[in-house]
Amino acid sequence: MTSGIVSYGIYIPQFRIKVDEIANTWGKKGKEISRSLGVVEKSVPNIDEDTVTIGIEAAQNALSRSGINPENLEVCFVGSESHPYAVNPTATIIGQLIGMSNNYLAADLEFACKAATAGIQATVGLIESKKIKYGLVIGADTAQSRPHDVLEYTAASGAAAYILGSDSKETIANILDFTSYSSDTPDFWRREGIRFPSHGGRFTGEPAYFTHVLGSAVKLLHKTKLKPSDFAHCIFHMPNGRFPREAAKRLGFTEEQLKPSLIVDDIGNPYSASSLLGLAAVLDIAKPNEKIFLVSYGSGAGADSFVLETTENIKKNKNKAPLYSDFLKYKNYISYTKYLRLEKKI
Repeated sequence: MTSGIVSYGIYIPQFRIKVDEIANTWGKKGKEISRSLGVVEKSVPNIDEDTVTIGIEAAQNALSRSGINPENLEVCFVGSESHPYAVNPTATIIGQLIGMSNNYLAADLEFACKAATAGIQATVGLIESKKIKYGLVIGADTAQSRPHDVLEYTAASGAAAYILGSDSKETIANILDFTSYSSDTPDFWRREGIRFPSHGGRFTGEPAYFTHVLGSAVKLLHKTKLKPSDFAHCIFHMPNGRFPREAAKRLGFTEEQLKPSLIVDDIGNPYSASSLLGLAAVLDIAKPNEKIFLVSYGSGAGADSFVLETTENIKKNKNKAPLYSDFLKYKNYISYTKYLRLEKKI
């Protein structure tokens, strides 16, 4: 049995703040920071938006695109590092409000920015062992950042929801294989009760991100006996604009294969939703029978790699829910003062 994506939906908040606006507040040069990080602006949640609300929006869009009755979903996994409650699951709130029955497995997942892709792997296992028919996996974050920290220029907000199943008449992209690469590499962390995360600065690059992303990617390419040239598209986790471009280049992927996935250029890094929003942007434009290479990354540290292949069903139902490009049409730029109020930092 081959499982795959039956449907997907996304949500991106309307508010944006420019890197220049943040930099000017602190007496920094915005153009230099944008050039260094490869980020121009980022998405910001409104005062009434959190991981639950944006996750619901993304899930409802996935359901609209699929036509599946939410009562038929037997799994709800929510990957995030900004769950509203330390004790009280996000998954059950979302499951209740989108109309799922009571007969489903719910869990909140945490592994920095790759929590949701770990949920995809777990759901694939349940589907292919014939324990369930459909599962819902959501990656959503309203990312935290300390004022005047480098993360403040990139930490963004967004959600992506994926309905998984195995019916060949429904799947728009089959998951052909996946693998993971993990180690105890504490490049980014936040203890319980601590409001903002800490990070290892430059240490987050070579020994953390690149070691795990490249390690997972190379392992999967070797396992599947595929080459970068066999893929129409590639997606890599986007903590900034430089890292995914460098990872793709080192592996032998081209700029054309990578470009459609670079949501970081538009909205920054929405953490658990980053690579999955990149995948959604690719699925929006993908054609049948195209292979897609996806690598997520989570600090602490680990990476999950996937090989997907689109089907003829990719042409159906795209316009039954907003596309990634639709969320870029409606932007409301805010000041740094308003940003602090919305983020509840003042």
